Amino acid sequence: METPLAILIGLFFSAAIYLMLSKFTVRILLGVVLLGNGVNLLLFTAGGLTRSVPAIIPAGADTLSHTAANPLPQALILTAIVISFSFFAFLLVLTYRAFQDLGSDNSDEMRLAEPRDEPSPPMGY
Repeated sequence: METPLAILIGLFFSAAIYLMLSKFTVRILLGVVLLGNGVNLLLFTAGGLTRSVPAIIPAGADTLSHTAANPLPQALILTAIVISFSFFAFLLVLTYRAFQDLGSDNSDEMRLAEPRDEPSPPMGY
């Protein structure tokens, strides 16, 4: 079962790198999403794919039992999902704001473009 998942992880990583090398910011965002999903799948696969009972160990049982599922990969994946979603939301807002100001999502054109409107002065406290 690990072999097909390893191939899928490789496909996710290669597609993510290909998309992140693009000139268009929307493709870069899709590459970041694919990279996050690839990392989550990598953590899931590295945690071991066994049919185990939940990690609830009854009283008096051996605490080093190998019949219970390891909760650490599950916690890491949950944390990675939250971080990748927040990172994607930040990049999406940043890309949208850059598109509003510069009128293009091509990174080469963004370097050469002048902002359409003058930026508002910073707010002082």
